Amino acid sequence: MRLTIVGNPDNRRVTLFSAAVVAAGSLAPEVLPWRVVAAGEPFAFASGALVRIESPGEDAEVRRLFTGGVAGHGEIVGGRAWYLGLCRALGRLRAAADLAGATLLGDPAEIAVLFDKAACHARLTAAGIPVPPALPTTGRVLARPAASAPRRDARPGTATPGSGWEELRDALDAVGWSRVFVKPRHGSSASGVLALRRAPGRTWATTSVELVRDGDRVRLFNSLRVRTYRDERDVAAIVDHLAPDGLHVERWFPKAGLDGRTIDLRVLVLAGRPGHVVVRASHSPMTNLHLGGTRGDLDALRRAAGPDAYAAAMATCARVAAQFPGSPHVGVDLMFAPGWTRHAVAEVNAFGDLLPGLLVDGRDPYETQVAALRTRAGRLGTESVASGAPTSAGTPGVEAAALLPGAGTDATSADVSSGRESIR
Repeated sequence: MRLTIVGNPDNRRVTLFSAAVVAAGSLAPEVLPWRVVAAGEPFAFASGALVRIESPGEDAEVRRLFTGGVAGHGEIVGGRAWYLGLCRALGRLRAAADLAGATLLGDPAEIAVLFDKAACHARLTAAGIPVPPALPTTGRVLARPAASAPRRDARPGTATPGSGWEELRDALDAVGWSRVFVKPRHGSSASGVLALRRAPGRTWATTSVELVRDGDRVRLFNSLRVRTYRDERDVAAIVDHLAPDGLHVERWFPKAGLDGRTIDLRVLVLAGRPGHVVVRASHSPMTNLHLGGTRGDLDALRRAAGPDAYAAAMATCARVAAQFPGSPHVGVDLMFAPGWTRHAVAEVNAFGDLLPGLLVDGRDPYETQVAALRTRAGRLGTESVASGAPTSAGTPGVEAAALLPGAGTDATSADVSSGRESIR
């Protein structure tokens, strides 16, 4: 069986998965660089190949190609353009796989939904999965101007979301929410996320965003330092800057604590089964490990929650994965409420399996996935390496438009294959 990875060749996700394949006794997978796909260059998969889609992140050139050069290094801008570029690239992958009779290990349509927080939230809500309530995408704060209102049958991501701080503030007043999480609709890794709190005469937002003012110009940058803005003018400037690319706003779900820190879980669900679990602990609302969060004690958490509450949480994670049946794995960010009697899903990640050093039954996530592939395929890479390579031969007609109706206009999300996701 031929195995190809679509990824950034030097990224650790690609190198770690490739190492797991080699360690299992198979030939190293071929790598089709995201840069080739994003640039619109011709490529083709080998007939019958298995194709693993890896994250396109952490590559400045891929981001430039997706956004059309909108963003500088580390700058938070062009989220909508990035998402459109991702959807076009996913469309090319699907078309190339169909042409070659290759099998994609990951459904491009589901990846598109997972990178649209509003669409993902709507899918989970429709399935009865516990999630924090969110401002409706059809509400004032997320609606485009009436002159260009979206069609009733618009796909996820087609509405122009976000219209600034004043509208967000009014929407929060209307529903009576004083604490919310404001998230870029197409963001990841907590980039641009604000934990927002309001009280009479006071507004403050905890975030990793670095706000830079250059005269009247505002620029936002990713930072590894979590900080709190207490001047409403700063909060307004950040929200106004983020809003044109889309906002998803959820009511703050209070998290349980353990050993004096706020905690949540990253649960990796492989083939429908929760397995690798990381407790993320932090003194701030942001528990992401790259923002200063630390790995907590899973055994201590299980004792605190009790077997029934923990089992119920894992069952919810399995239900989440069932909403994405074309995805071999999803990373579920799950929150327990204080008292451990309630839980809710904060995020679902298409590429949530980068958990180095975390072992279940002696295997890390990549080793577990390789073992599952070997079971599925019987063997990997027993032909020559060249036989499994994506080729540079032209593939006429392999374009996003073949998979994304309206691609290149304003259609973007989960209509990559069949069925449409509606935003409620």
